[in-house]
Amino acid sequence: MIRTLLSLTALAFAVGTTAHAQTPAPAAAYPTKPIRLIVPFPPGGGTDILSRLVATKLTESAKWTVVADNKAGAGGTIGIGEAVKAAPTGYDLVMGQKDNLVIGPWLYKNLPWDPTKDLTAVAHVAYTPVVIATSVNSKYKTLADVVAAAKAAPGTITYGSPGNGTSIHLAGDLFEKAAGVKLSHIPYKGSNPALMDALAGNVDLLVSSLPSAMGQIKSGKLRPLAVTSAKRSSSLPEVPTVAESGFKDFDVSTWYGVFAPAGTPAAVVNAVNAEINKLLATPDMKAAIQAQGAEPEAMSAAQLGTLLKTDYAKWKGIVEASGAKIE
Repeated sequence: MIRTLLSLTALAFAVGTTAHAQTPAPAAAYPTKPIRLIVPFPPGGGTDILSRLVATKLTESAKWTVVADNKAGAGGTIGIGEAVKAAPTGYDLVMGQKDNLVIGPWLYKNLPWDPTKDLTAVAHVAYTPVVIATSVNSKYKTLADVVAAAKAAPGTITYGSPGNGTSIHLAGDLFEKAAGVKLSHIPYKGSNPALMDALAGNVDLLVSSLPSAMGQIKSGKLRPLAVTSAKRSSSLPEVPTVAESGFKDFDVSTWYGVFAPAGTPAAVVNAVNAEINKLLATPDMKAAIQAQGAEPEAMSAAQLGTLLKTDYAKWKGIVEASGAKIE
C-alpha cells in the first residue's frame, strides 16, 4: 500500500512537472520598446497631422512611446512599401488611407506589394471630406460661381491638388464630370505647396483634404466653397456640400487607418486596436480630430480590413475612367 501511494505520488509529481515544463512562458508585454508610426506623406498634410495626433495621444494615454516617421514619395506608396518590408512584430505601423492603399496600386503598376494581402488592418482612425476652396481675395463666392465661369471659359480655371492620381485629384475629376465642366488640374508634391499657391492666387481653386486646409480656413485666409461628403462637416457646418450645391448624390470622402505588416500577431493587433478605439472615445481626442476637419470613427480590425478590400475594388474603375497617369 505504502509503495503504491509513493509510486502514485511520484507519478503525479512527474506529470505535473512535465506539464509545467510544456506550458509556454507568458509572452512579453507589448510594447517593450518604442513603436514607429510611418507617415507616408510630407509634414503638414492631413495624413501627417492625424498621425502625429495619434502618436502623441497614445504616448500620453497608454504610456507607450509612439514616434511618427515621415517616409514620403510616390503618392504615399514608398512609406507603405517600407511598412510591408518591416518585421511583423508590431513595432512598425503605418498610417494608410485611400491615396496610398486604394488608388496608388492602380496607378503604380509595378508595385511589389498588394495592400489586401501584404498588410494587416489594425485600427480605423477617422474619415474626412475633401474641401473645394479658394483664396479669400478670389472673385468666387460660391461653387455656382465657379461652375458658371468654367462653362463660360472651359479649361481656364485652375485647381491645385496634393498630386496627380491622389484621392483629392480624383475628387476634383469627379466634380468636373458631375458639373459638366472642364477645369485645369495643377498637381503639387504634397498639400502644403498647393495650399500656399492657392493663398497666393497662383491657382484659382484648392481641392484639399479638410485637415490640410483647416488652419487657413479658420484664420480667414481661405474661403471654403463646398465639401464633398454626403453631409456637412461638423467642423464647418455653415459650408454646403457639393450635393447641396446642385449635384445630387455627390459623395467623396477619404479615410485614415493604422496598418501593420502581414503576419503581425493577432494579440498585438488587438492591443493596438483596443488602445486606439479607447482613445477615439475620449472627448479630448474627438475634439482634437474634429478641430482638424476630420470625423473620428472607431472600427474593429476586421471592419477596417473589409473597408480596404471594398474600396480597393471600387476605385479601380474610377482611376481608369479619370485617365490619371503617373508621369
